[in-house]
Amino acid sequence: MEITIQLDSAHRQLELFGLADSHLRLLRKSLGVQITAREDHLIIAGSDSDVNKAAEVIDRMQKHLLKHHSLTAGDVASFISQSDPPETPEAEQAITVYSKKKVIEPTTPGQLKYIETMLANDLTFCIGPAGTGKTYLAVAIAVSMLKRRQIRRIVLVRPAVEAGEKLGFLPGDLQAKVNPYLRPLFDALEDMMDFTQMQKFMELDIIEIIPLAFMRGRTLNESVVICDEAQNTMPLQMLMVLTRLGHGSKMIITGDITQIDLEKGQKSGMIDAIETLRRIRGIGFVELTQRDIVRHRLVQKIVLAYKKCKSQK
Repeated sequence: MEITIQLDSAHRQLELFGLADSHLRLLRKSLGVQITAREDHLIIAGSDSDVNKAAEVIDRMQKHLLKHHSLTAGDVASFISQSDPPETPEAEQAITVYSKKKVIEPTTPGQLKYIETMLANDLTFCIGPAGTGKTYLAVAIAVSMLKRRQIRRIVLVRPAVEAGEKLGFLPGDLQAKVNPYLRPLFDALEDMMDFTQMQKFMELDIIEIIPLAFMRGRTLNESVVICDEAQNTMPLQMLMVLTRLGHGSKMIITGDITQIDLEKGQKSGMIDAIETLRRIRGIGFVELTQRDIVRHRLVQKIVLAYKKCKSQK
C-alpha cells in the first residue's frame, strides 16, 4: 500500500522531520514503513496497517507542531507508542484548516461543547447571540472535514429575509444582489484559506454559498450543509432545508432567536424545528450564551444590556 500526505506545515519541514530527518527515521524504524519526502508532501509505503498508523502519527505530529510550535523526538515516540491513539482533548479541540498559520480552537466551554456536538451528530442546531462563533466554528468544522476528504462539498446557505422587495432596488444581477447577505460566510472562509483557493473551490462547486431558495429539490450527499441565520426561516422553509440531508453528510443549523426579522405573527422555522425534533436521538442541540462571546469585550456587555432592558419592559 502507498499513500501520499499533503503537509500542512511544509514551510516548517525541519521541525517536522527532525534534525537530519531523525523523526522520519524513528517512524521508519518503529513502524516498518518507507517514507519519502517530495517538496510539500510525503509518500508512505508498506503494509496497510503500518501505512495507516504512520499517516495517523504524522497527522498528530503536524497538529502538535501547529499548536505548540515545537516537536521533539519524545513527542514522536509518544505518538508511535499508542497503538490506537484515542482522541485527546488536544485533538478534539484543535481544528486544522487550509491556512498554514491557523489552528482553530474553542475559547469557552460552550464552544467546546458545540464542536463536540457537531462532530458527534449528523444534524446540529446551535442558537446564541452575536459574537459566539456559531457560524465561524461551523465553517471551521466543514473546512476541516473537506481538507481531510471526509466530504466532497460544503454548502453554505442563508435566508435573504431582509431582501424582500428591497432586493430589486440593489444594483447588479441576482448574485450581486444576494452577496451582501452571504458576506459573513465569505468572511469566515477567507480566514481559513487563501482567496485563490476559495475561488477555485467555488468555481468547481466544491464550495457553494447560496440563498435559501436555491436549496429546493436537491439531495446533498457527502456534504456539510450550514444554514446560517436560520431564525429567519419559516417552518416550511426549514422543513425543506432539513430534508436536503443526504448520505454521508452533516447539517448544522445556526441562528440567534432573539433577532428574528420575520413579519409580525410569523413563527420562526428554527424555533419550530427545535420544538418538534427535540426528542429525536442523533440530533444535537447547543445553546451558546453571552459568556461565549469572543468578539470585542464590549459586545458581551452590549448583548447583556439589551437583554436586561428587554426583560424590564
